[in-house]
Amino acid sequence: MNIKYLASDIINRLDEKLSRLNSLRPLPKSAVQKLREHLLLEMTYNSNAIEGNSLTLRETFLIINEGITVKGKPLKDHLEAKDHHAALQYLYELVEFEKRHTISEQLIRSLHQLITLETDKEWAGVYRNANVIITGTSHQPPDALEVTYKMQELIDWLNVNQEKVHVVELAALLHHRLVHIHPFFDGNGRTSRLLMNVLLMQNAFPLTIILKNDRKKYYRVLAQADQNNFKPLTLFIAQAVERTLDIYLKTLTPITSKREQYLPLSKLAENTPYSAKYLNLLIRQGKLAAHKDGRLWLSTKEAVESYIKNRKRQV
Repeated sequence: MNIKYLASDIINRLDEKLSRLNSLRPLPKSAVQKLREHLLLEMTYNSNAIEGNSLTLRETFLIINEGITVKGKPLKDHLEAKDHHAALQYLYELVEFEKRHTISEQLIRSLHQLITLETDKEWAGVYRNANVIITGTSHQPPDALEVTYKMQELIDWLNVNQEKVHVVELAALLHHRLVHIHPFFDGNGRTSRLLMNVLLMQNAFPLTIILKNDRKKYYRVLAQADQNNFKPLTLFIAQAVERTLDIYLKTLTPITSKREQYLPLSKLAENTPYSAKYLNLLIRQGKLAAHKDGRLWLSTKEAVESYIKNRKRQV
């Protein structure tokens, strides 16, 4: 396997956690269903919020599950929540019933159509026919006349690299390539995050969510990828994948088995040789397994011990 951007220890860590999750199968249906509902809501809220949707997580829940209209919030924000949730349900059905559904232009357009069905009916699932400017970035998407060719090129690239690159790395690069082309007038980010998850979930990884709290960093690593520096983006996506794996393992590991205890870095530092600041640096470098809960990084004593072991091995 050709790993270009992600360090092998990160790849091994993700594969080991996925293997642990798979070893727990068959998973309890009720617990899995609750997790799925939680992640569907979380993904809908965060993905829309990244693009400027003003709904809170609680308001998103009320709109989707209770059908309530939130006073003072735009109709567009309500419709975006409903559309995105429906697109995610379609994604789950797609992966469950057609585990190896071919990623194609048709699939990409279908995902886009679902997330813009009620907010931009004229252009839902339709490539743009004019040039666009993306505010806040120096990136200039391809000319509208090139979009069809660039999208065919994207699918060809994916088909060539599908068996050559680890799926987490491939998903990150696929995400970037689609937003870089910017084939639609609106909804490119949401479509790209859904498409990334099709690839990950086809390979047994759980739904991966990019958090609103990480919006600035997310845009920064995408901008770095625009300059052909892909390491920050692939690490960012790998950490998002690991967060969901940790949530699944924490929730579904039987109470009779040993569970890792996730602690804030300030607490973890009390029982390790490192300060909270240094642990944070190790996480940002991808050297220490961790995931975010809100704005806080959480890690475990076992993860620190694993880092120390690997470090000694390399000396």
